[in-house]
Amino acid sequence: MQPILSVSQVSKTYGSGQKALEHVDLEIRRGEIFALLGPNGAGKTTLISIICGIVTPSSGTILVDGHDAIRHPREARSRIGLVPQELSVDMFETVLATMRFSRGLFGKAQDPAHTEQVLRDLSLWDKRNSKIMELSGGMKRRVLIAKALSHEPDILFLDEPTAGVDVSLRRDMWKLIGSLRERGVTIILTTHYIEEAEEMADRVGVINKGQLLLVDEKSALMKKLGKRELDLSLVEPMETIPAGLEDWHLSLEDEGHRLRYTFDAQAERTGIPSLLRKLGELGIAFKDLDTSKSSLEDIFVDLVEHRDAANEGAAA
Repeated sequence: MQPILSVSQVSKTYGSGQKALEHVDLEIRRGEIFALLGPNGAGKTTLISIICGIVTPSSGTILVDGHDAIRHPREARSRIGLVPQELSVDMFETVLATMRFSRGLFGKAQDPAHTEQVLRDLSLWDKRNSKIMELSGGMKRRVLIAKALSHEPDILFLDEPTAGVDVSLRRDMWKLIGSLRERGVTIILTTHYIEEAEEMADRVGVINKGQLLLVDEKSALMKKLGKRELDLSLVEPMETIPAGLEDWHLSLEDEGHRLRYTFDAQAERTGIPSLLRKLGELGIAFKDLDTSKSSLEDIFVDLVEHRDAANEGAAA
């Protein structure tokens, strides 16, 4: 199936010489939820802004549902809804007027049924005649989402959609995203709430310092890069790890009350049986053991830190 969005060799260098993006290649499948993760300043918002026609790339091509976003920006942009980080609405307009105006900008005839459904889904119908300046911060964020959905886009970008919003809005937003996905809308989000990406996304991309480090299925990424940890609750606390245990690269946690072993669950040999035997030989008793697996956040942090360390080593 042809991707609904194709980004090829997109770079952006500002007049100051700052490189915001370097040769980014990315394909988004129709109907998927794609999470783009990265620290502040990684290039997430720049990439979204380029795709949406807000920022001009220095090089590269972008196809939105087959339309060249650089040569034919209007056709490409009409298929995209964008929920930006910052509020971008007329504070003196009403909620209903804002949504109607946004729909009209894309040349669409008014559809009262669609407008009402979106506002109801976002718990805004009762506020439809209120001026935006009269709304709470959470309600203003809901208006941004309604505005982005006004023209029934095929692709919805959510740039840090739940940053600084209340739990109620976050819950409503993810419920809405689920229903949009069921209707075939492709959703691309950036978020600092990595647990949301872990729960919602089909695929994950990690970007740092303008470079797309990897793109993979969420489950495959966690299988390939995720680690497991074995925690042993000791009967007697330790001050240091005995010399006989150096082969396992253990760490002491909880002021010496826990011994932690990190291992690759996919490896042919995990090293756990030999570790437990060695503990017995050394007379180290434990009263409980527990295993846990890496979260998406652990994987993300490891990827970014390892790439930064590699770059520093190359520079040296």
